[in-house]
Amino acid sequence: MSTDPSIFKAYDIRGIYPSQMDDMTAYEVGLAFANLIQKEKNRTDVNLVVGRDMRLSGPSLKTELIRGITEAGANVIDVDLASTPTFYFAVAYYGYDGGVQISASHNPGEYNGFKMVRASAVPVSGDSGIMDIKAAVVEKNFTKAAAPGAITTKEGVLTELIQIETKDIDVSTIKPFTIVVDPSNAMGSLDIEAIFAKLPCKIIKMNWELDGSFPNHEADPLKEENLDQLRERVVHEKADFGISPDGDADRVFFVDGNGKTFSQALLRGIMAQIAVKENPGATICYDIRPGKITRDLIDEVGGKASVTKVGHSLIKEQMIRENAVFGGESSGHYFYQFPYGTFEAPAVLILKFLQFLSTGGMTLAELAAKYDRYVHSGEINSKVADKDEKIKALAEKYQDAEISYLDGITVTYPTWWFNVRGSNTEPALRLNLEAVDAATMQEKRDEVLALIRS
Repeated sequence: MSTDPSIFKAYDIRGIYPSQMDDMTAYEVGLAFANLIQKEKNRTDVNLVVGRDMRLSGPSLKTELIRGITEAGANVIDVDLASTPTFYFAVAYYGYDGGVQISASHNPGEYNGFKMVRASAVPVSGDSGIMDIKAAVVEKNFTKAAAPGAITTKEGVLTELIQIETKDIDVSTIKPFTIVVDPSNAMGSLDIEAIFAKLPCKIIKMNWELDGSFPNHEADPLKEENLDQLRERVVHEKADFGISPDGDADRVFFVDGNGKTFSQALLRGIMAQIAVKENPGATICYDIRPGKITRDLIDEVGGKASVTKVGHSLIKEQMIRENAVFGGESSGHYFYQFPYGTFEAPAVLILKFLQFLSTGGMTLAELAAKYDRYVHSGEINSKVADKDEKIKALAEKYQDAEISYLDGITVTYPTWWFNVRGSNTEPALRLNLEAVDAATMQEKRDEVLALIRS
């Protein structure tokens, strides 16, 4: 089988196993990635971390990925089963030259893929290496070493992550919450277990056992239907709230005590305020999709807001350029700056948020009501024949607005605003629209959709 070139995407490599990518793909990606880092470091004996999630194709892909990396002459540090944040920590904290995490994140079980980073867990994106790896794989252009690199295993990474990342958080202030957690039979069960090991909270576990076939539901909390079981259980147990990590545990979602999904824009804003209070005047990065409450809360405490393109790798790259201390993406990625790197740190986010809830005297539902300033459309996808033409039509229609082309087109009026951007993988446009009230949101949502779909 030849590898489907479409698996090489803006943020990672991802496709259906084995029809779009197979074990040979993993071998060739291993060779190509090792060659990329070797060229950048100008030496052969680079040290690369390899981890994987619980997907059924993970073990065989890992074997072949490691074979490719070592045949290039690079050394492998095998951390095996690990969430993506644990993998990032391993690369950055221990000072390795980069690494590959075998995961398809939140995608269904038939998918798998590779997330790649350089030293300090700096992302390899479409603009910074993935297309070079694609070219090497398509052209079969690899350099092998006369002698293979070494393979070592490393254990205890998650335990050390919790010790290092959370050492400055005073967990004694955290109340004994009752929390339902649904990791969707994915990697979050390992991380949540470690995060809450020494806390007074009561954790009610559901869909806990690792199972790459996802027997209960997809591990994508961004889809509301995948939170249904969690919402029902939170209400049934009369729990304080619920938590749902995604498949590789680099995203996190909360459900309030009434079973309602807690706004990512509000969570991002609250955590941004905490970060700015700890680092006065600091820069906070967040993606361009509407969620104005985030900007409101950053401004209220004197933070410097920096808007980014959509995509976890792009946000991290901008955070590094601008020395930002915290970043958040609408899809549930939350990033912290550490002395050794900038990447997703759900353990820090969860513990700091629990501290905030413990001392603030409000439930999630009460917080949501307090900051209920805007009405959001949710992300709405539309198939289109020509994405660029539709964006031009939107610019013409709303030419009297404030317009940005940072990622697609963002149109801003005083009482409503929206972003429309193209999908990286299909001929579709994604609309996110927000307004000061429901009537305006519905009217303008329908107006913009009519133009996009005309």
